[in-house]
Amino acid sequence: MDSRTEPAEAEPEPAAAIRRPSRQSSAPRPPLVRELLLVVGLFVVYKVGRQLADGHTAEAFRNANRVWDWERTLHLPGEGSVQGALLHSDTLVHLANTYYATVHFPATVAFLVWMYLRRPVHYVWARRVLAAVTAAALALHLTFPLAPPRLLAAAGLVDTGQVYGPTVYGAHPATDEMANQFAAMPSLHFGWALMVAIGLIAATRSRLRWLWLLHPLLTLLVIVGTANHYWLDAIVATALLGIALAVIRLPRGAGAAEARGLAAADEAYDEADGAAGNSGGAGGAGEKESVPELVGARR
Repeated sequence: MDSRTEPAEAEPEPAAAIRRPSRQSSAPRPPLVRELLLVVGLFVVYKVGRQLADGHTAEAFRNANRVWDWERTLHLPGEGSVQGALLHSDTLVHLANTYYATVHFPATVAFLVWMYLRRPVHYVWARRVLAAVTAAALALHLTFPLAPPRLLAAAGLVDTGQVYGPTVYGAHPATDEMANQFAAMPSLHFGWALMVAIGLIAATRSRLRWLWLLHPLLTLLVIVGTANHYWLDAIVATALLGIALAVIRLPRGAGAAEARGLAAADEAYDEADGAAGNSGGAGGAGEKESVPELVGARR
């Protein structure tokens, strides 16, 4: 007699081995290399543009006196009130200087990376808004050079970066080759921080997402308290951001489309999990008893 061996049936994949699909949005992402070039180009233009606005010392101080007078006319609170609170503690001043020097760029980069990976549609919108605000700010830096309050004698403020450290600026603006100290208005520190908060609030659905507004609020207190910016610098940055947001709209249904992508990922997991449960139920009686327990635990 001929003996034939039947092919062994493939064992069903255990339910525990099935992994939930990625909860990233199903929207297509822009080409990575192109986006890297665009974002790097944005930062390069930002740095080079600020350097081009350098060298207008006399005009920068005339504008600083004008801004100081405008703030008094508008009855804005004095920058010294915020700095006075910081000066009660050397540690607090040092932390404020560190925040000013180290958080600005990394926080914006982290925001763009997260948006690119998890919210592609929101990422394109946010990148365009940031580019528009930066371009408008550089135009103002070129046409309206402004010395910061720490350099204005009439303000009577302390240059906390030089006194307590750390600082990103040289002691003498005319010889500072690393940064243009006469590009105070508008404050891109505040403008970018506000856009990061708005972008994350628009792209997420957590009840706690409004806490992202603490980032621009803390940034505002830091830039004013360290005497690197006037209140009007932040106000102008807010106005520019508002115009950019009014012109560059988030595509309609962007949030719904990305939510559908997350729902589709969950549905795919549920189907795979159900199929695995059915396959496992076809085994022995012991396996049948364990399936309801697993399903109940998952619910």
